[in-house]
Amino acid sequence: MPDRDPLPYRTDKGVALIELRLQTLDQLFNVFDPSPFHRKDLDQDAENYIVGALRELGPRPARLVLHLPKEVAAAENARGVGAAIRNYFAFQAQITARDLRLELRRGRDSLAIGLLFLGGCQLLRQLVLSFGEGPMQTVLAEGFLIAGWVALWRPIEIYLYEWWPYRRRLQVYRRLAEIEVEIEASEGASPLSPISAEGQL
Repeated sequence: MPDRDPLPYRTDKGVALIELRLQTLDQLFNVFDPSPFHRKDLDQDAENYIVGALRELGPRPARLVLHLPKEVAAAENARGVGAAIRNYFAFQAQITARDLRLELRRGRDSLAIGLLFLGGCQLLRQLVLSFGEGPMQTVLAEGFLIAGWVALWRPIEIYLYEWWPYRRRLQVYRRLAEIEVEIEASEGASPLSPISAEGQL
């Protein structure tokens, strides 16, 4: 029995195709962004679909294919759409790299504070135990010990779990900042893409 690709993407010579069928280029970009065309923000639905598709494809090579009506594909601004998409994702990669640095810095600051607090709790614990080993001293000593280690929970969480989403997002944005964008002129509408004529994903 031949292997079947479980992902709903066509391929071309081993390259997965992330396909969008549009009626106008306005469906692809944020129409409220006053920036020049090559620096416009992507429409949120379009960005979510493209990013989600690349994540789903994993490390497989991919190409973004925009199916446009002939008159739209032949327009002057259609020639720069590939560069505009790559510019947008390159900018998102810069923002995410900055956010990752800030998150790791927050982890370092939290770790330093947590270690200082743990040290202070250990000193207080030793001070309490120096008065003897009665029930009250034991409770206080163990309370200081637990409080000191609880203070390290936040930096441990950051270093073990919270920085990974930034790293994964950064990898996706960097790939999209270099993705090949192909424009195909098409006749009429067809169900190739999750984007409808109204621009919904």
